[in-house]
Amino acid sequence: MALNVVVGITGGIAAYKAVNVVRSLVLVGHDVHVVATDAALRFVGRPTLEAISRNPVHSELYEGVAEVRHVAIGQAADLIVIAPATANTIAKLAAGIADDLLGNTVLASTAPLVIAPAMHTEMWQNPATVANIATLRSRGVSVVGPAVGQLTGRDSGPGRLEEPETIVAAALAVYAEHAARLAASGDLSGRRVVVTAGGTREPLDPVRFLGNRSSGRQGVAIAAAARARGADVTLIAAHLEVSPPEGVTLVEASTARELQQAVTDAAADADILVMAAAVADYRPAVVVDSKIKKESQGDTLELSLVKNPDILAELGAARRAGEYPGLRLVGFAAETEPDPAALLELGRAKIARKGADLLVVNRVGWTEGFATDGNSVVVLDGAGDIVSEAAGSKMSVADRILDAIVALD
Repeated sequence: MALNVVVGITGGIAAYKAVNVVRSLVLVGHDVHVVATDAALRFVGRPTLEAISRNPVHSELYEGVAEVRHVAIGQAADLIVIAPATANTIAKLAAGIADDLLGNTVLASTAPLVIAPAMHTEMWQNPATVANIATLRSRGVSVVGPAVGQLTGRDSGPGRLEEPETIVAAALAVYAEHAARLAASGDLSGRRVVVTAGGTREPLDPVRFLGNRSSGRQGVAIAAAARARGADVTLIAAHLEVSPPEGVTLVEASTARELQQAVTDAAADADILVMAAAVADYRPAVVVDSKIKKESQGDTLELSLVKNPDILAELGAARRAGEYPGLRLVGFAAETEPDPAALLELGRAKIARKGADLLVVNRVGWTEGFATDGNSVVVLDGAGDIVSEAAGSKMSVADRILDAIVALD
């Protein structure tokens, strides 16, 4: 599974090695976001870090205020690695000081934190640093190194930054242990969760189809988050543009009717069903076996469409009739309505029709919602009341949705 990794870089000469930490994480498929202190950028240039990470470098506390970036970066992180971690940064972390973006990011995150110290031997052995490291370790922070070797100038001794490959291997091992602990003791442990994701496609002929712009990112994030919280997860996937998470059962469905059958089968012994897929409302009345040729159609092509089954509404009706006892049913409503109040009313009308326990309402458009890394949602309960709101990465939004589901019990 690709992780959202924040790499914090602080102001020491060893900052040049952080480039290879970033590069190694990117090459194994992780999404890396660099948070650099002002001092770090005096040692390593922003263009270098952006080219290697493939993402913008964040350094200013007061940038992105509207999107609450000083909090959002930490909330979205699966793992935070600080390399190098200077004596000054270690002291601030131990004291909980957040006078820069990196400090805020750490305080706003519940992700595992790994630090790789780098400094002169005297600084590393100073009683203040020794006490600060002990404090951080007591809070669960993992410390990699430092190594013993040549330092800046003629100095040699403990304080050298560990090699990038050692830091990366240790950090990923820390995350794996963290994920295993969550799975063993998570609030969804022992529960069977079914998630639909992606967008269905309704064929016109062997070449063309009617579809939508859903990439499946939000549904995949929900499946990954549920798995991390201990659930036994089945992901029903309709044409994903992202890789499914590890550790889930994958069922592929192409059309709305195929997805309906897969959901019906999976719901029989599910505890929670999250319908995050974008399902086509209509399908062509006739599907032809050979490619439709424009030469034989003239200047216009008329299509006759028939309505697809409303999977969520049918499940809601089945529950009211006594089927699927104990099943928690969660739907999604993707709307283009720009007015927040009107958007909520659309959501309230929809949950009343569908009979779900929760409805996740989000605005979509040409540049928001579909095929993006972020999302903004409002979660309504069966009475139409707001029970949760979330904005940020789709992984952080996924956890807030799961929080709302768990709160139903």
